[in-house]
Amino acid sequence: MRKLLAITLLLLGACGQQDSGSGNTSAEGPAGEGVAVIYTVNYPLAWMARTLAGDAARVIFPAPAGEDPAFWQPDTATLLQFQQADLVLLNGANYARWVAGVSLPASRLLDTSAAYRDQLLAVEAAPVHSHGPGGEHSHGDLAFTTWLDLELARGQLQAVAAALQQLLPGEAGAIAQRRDILDGELGALDARLVALGRQLAGAPLLYSHPVYQYLQRRYQLNGRALHWEPDQFPEEAHWSELESLLQTHPARLMLWEAAPGPEVTERLAALGVTVVVFAPMANRPGQGDFKTGMEANIAALEAAAVTAAPPQSAGG
Repeated sequence: MRKLLAITLLLLGACGQQDSGSGNTSAEGPAGEGVAVIYTVNYPLAWMARTLAGDAARVIFPAPAGEDPAFWQPDTATLLQFQQADLVLLNGANYARWVAGVSLPASRLLDTSAAYRDQLLAVEAAPVHSHGPGGEHSHGDLAFTTWLDLELARGQLQAVAAALQQLLPGEAGAIAQRRDILDGELGALDARLVALGRQLAGAPLLYSHPVYQYLQRRYQLNGRALHWEPDQFPEEAHWSELESLLQTHPARLMLWEAAPGPEVTERLAALGVTVVVFAPMANRPGQGDFKTGMEANIAALEAAAVTAAPPQSAGG
């Protein structure tokens, strides 16, 4: 199947590029001949590239809203557009595994996490499950939400900026200025999370899904991951497992990718657990951008941390 798909792409390569701004495609920047076209596999990279390039390039993130880009599979027409792009920004850490099974020009691919490959986290094979239209999958192998460690996100920013300066040499100075501004903003958000980690001081937490590994490591959190979906009410067996877990891991906060239904929130509250929405930001938010989304995440956790942090001793 992979060979057939690769051959199909090569045969289609001589065809004209289709309109990449149609359908569910998210694109910003000018269209027209001679304008650099950049494709990305997730929203954080699209946000970085769009902000850095300004009007000098067209940045396209084609995954539909509401789907997890890590498990989304582009159709043949979209794959052709990836193949014809001037630059394709990859997240690395085996994110968007479809990339390994198709023919894309190696000279136009950028693994934005290559510089810190030795810091990628291996995870145990998780149960196969499904959420959204992406079908069944597992979160095993490598943890891939690297950008939730904002220090690593700053490394990805540097890699994207360097690639854009090479692609758009006439814009190198402007890209450097925007890079420095973004780097400072991400650094400020990182400092807030470092302070939060210190405030929580190892207090037990829960995660609705195993996507917070880099957040946990960077900010020294003490969380345990479940496999609960925000749009589904957990089975009674899952509630029993949670009650058993709380006996040894008495968490008072549970981080969710999106807000669960009120019935779930109420039942968790009855167990002494407060819901905190901390969106991974892999796909475009309903409003705002990556920065404002992370600010909202941090503000929500800051507000909730007051109840979860261990009390300070009388000596300070």
